[in-house]
Order: sequence, then structure tokens, then C-alpha cells
Amino acid sequence: METRTHLHQIRERRGMSAAALAKFAGITRQTVYAIEAGDYVPNTSVALQLAKILEVSVEELFSLERESAAPKAVPVDFITPARTGQPVQLCRVGNRTIGVSAAPHHLTFPPADAVVVDSSKAQMFQEPEPEKRLLIAGCDPGISLLAHHLDIVVAPCSSRQALQWLKQGKVHVAGTHLRDSATGDYNLPIVKHLFPNGTVNVVTFAVWEQGLVTRAASQIRSIEHLARKDVRLINREKGAGSRDVLDQHLRAAGIPPDRVTGYNRIAAGHLPAAEAVSQGAADCCIATRSAARAFGLHFIPLTTERYDLVIRRQFAKLPAIEAFLDLLNRSALRRKLELLAGYDTTHTGEVLVA
Repeated sequence: METRTHLHQIRERRGMSAAALAKFAGITRQTVYAIEAGDYVPNTSVALQLAKILEVSVEELFSLERESAAPKAVPVDFITPARTGQPVQLCRVGNRTIGVSAAPHHLTFPPADAVVVDSSKAQMFQEPEPEKRLLIAGCDPGISLLAHHLDIVVAPCSSRQALQWLKQGKVHVAGTHLRDSATGDYNLPIVKHLFPNGTVNVVTFAVWEQGLVTRAASQIRSIEHLARKDVRLINREKGAGSRDVLDQHLRAAGIPPDRVTGYNRIAAGHLPAAEAVSQGAADCCIATRSAARAFGLHFIPLTTERYDLVIRRQFAKLPAIEAFLDLLNRSALRRKLELLAGYDTTHTGEVLVA
């Protein structure tokens, strides 16, 4: 059972301010507000005093209501690994409810809408508004800065995985930074290969640098140093742009992957890779300058890349997408990307021909 209060409505009808009621009842104004908001249930003495002052019965001020039944488990298509009892965020993409695992942030619980019941269902503990949310897949840490302005769910993954989920209709937006070896261009060649003409829009998010991320005291200064036996690498998963960068530079240096200690150790993202270096679990990784900045690490640039966002045109008229595109053109967001992440935002928000 839960207690419902009508204190605010009755006090307003009596024309009495919260401060006056608090004074007469011998409590603080903040307590009155807390009672009215349902955040605080007064003891019997205070409840009787409030009823006497307002000339009503205690039953008119407070009532007991049965708690609403717990929401039923709902069908969910989980696109990230989900274990029973794990918190997840939900987002509506087309006619599907997509679930994304919500990872804890150090000492705080993650934002979440439900917990996993089994491999295809989740038990909601709050009713989200999934139609107002955007589900963005990709690996760019800078996307998290959008969450201060929009209701978004981020599914961390490689660029190729993001594009596959977009093709399957499981996300609204896919982030990618894949270089075509034949043309040297970023993203557009693979987008044209995966999607029929006229079915997606490609919008530039930012231009960034990728390179070697090490601790400041490290003696690692180039790709060639990764062949040393005392250097431990942590790599990215197959399909990640960072892994492509590593492989390209290893080939150019004539270093086979099996000579690199840790080549098969995987970190799922720029920030997890940089965190492993910061904690001493690895000596080096390939990641963005922004990831190095986040952990106060040394950065040796290897390449400059364009990170684009691919959007299915069927979602283009969604209010959330329109707000998203408008945000990309705001100077406040660009300043954050430049100062916090070290990105070049000269072309942020530009629509490219796919």
C-alpha cells in the first residue's frame, strides 16, 4: 500500500501559504513541500495537526492506495549481451523494442528502464517513453556528450557492427570511421555497398585523431616498438576502425600480428582500451586522442579520420532525429567536442552524399 496526499490542493483552497502552514504546524516549509510531493509521510501527530489547521479530517488529507501491479515482462530484442537480472535501457526502433545493457559507472548504478528476465524479455520498473529516444550505435566517446541535450541510448560497438544493426533495423543511427583502402575515403564506400541508393543519410559528426595511447613514462614511441617482447598491447575487436588502423600500420612496418604481445586481447571500445592502459593492464592501445585525454595518457597520432553518422531515411522525420540534427549544428555542442574531446568540428552537421 502507498500513501497519497491531497495536502497541496486543500492548502491552496484554503488560501494558505506553505510557510504559514509550516509555522502553525511547528514544522519547516521544506517538510510541507516534501509531504505534498509524496516524498515524506508525516507521523500521526503531525498529520492530526495539519488536519486541525486546515479544518479537514486526516482521511481527507491522506489516503491509502493499492500499489499498481508490477509491469509485465515485455518482449525485447537485446542487441548487447544481457544476463538475467542485469539492468537495461529500452528504445523503440520501428515496431521493435530494443534492449541495450546498462553498464555501471564506477560507484553509481546506471540509468535503466528494466531488468533482464530471460534472453527475450525484460521486466520494466519504470515506463520509458521509447518513441522519444534515439538509439545510436558506435564507438565514439564524444556521442555521450549528446546525452546532456537529448534522450539517447548508446549501444557501444564497432563501426561494422553498428552498420549491420542499422541495416537490420535495430538502431536509428550508426556511427562509423571505416577507411576504404581502394579510394582512401571514409565511410561512404562501405555505406554505398551495404545500403540501396537513397535509403540512408550520412552526416559528419567530427574529424578526430587516432594513435598510440601509452602512459607518460612509457618508452613506446612508434608502431615498431609493439614488436618488443616487453610491450603488452590491448587490441580492439574485429570490425573496429582502430583495429584496421593497427593492422595497416603493422603491415607497413613489416610486423606480423603474432609478434605483438596482446594482439588477441580485446577491449570493447576506445575508453575501455585506454582505461586498461591507465590501470597498467596493458602498455599500449590504439584509440582516439579523446580517450587518451580522458585518462591523462600520452598520445602519439597515427592518422586523422572522419567519423560519420548514418541514419535510415525512414526515421528522418522523427522529432528526435530532427532535434538530433539541429543539435549537431549548435555552437555549444561544437565547443564541447573541441575542448573536451579535441575534435575538429569544422564539418560537423554536414550532410554527405551516400
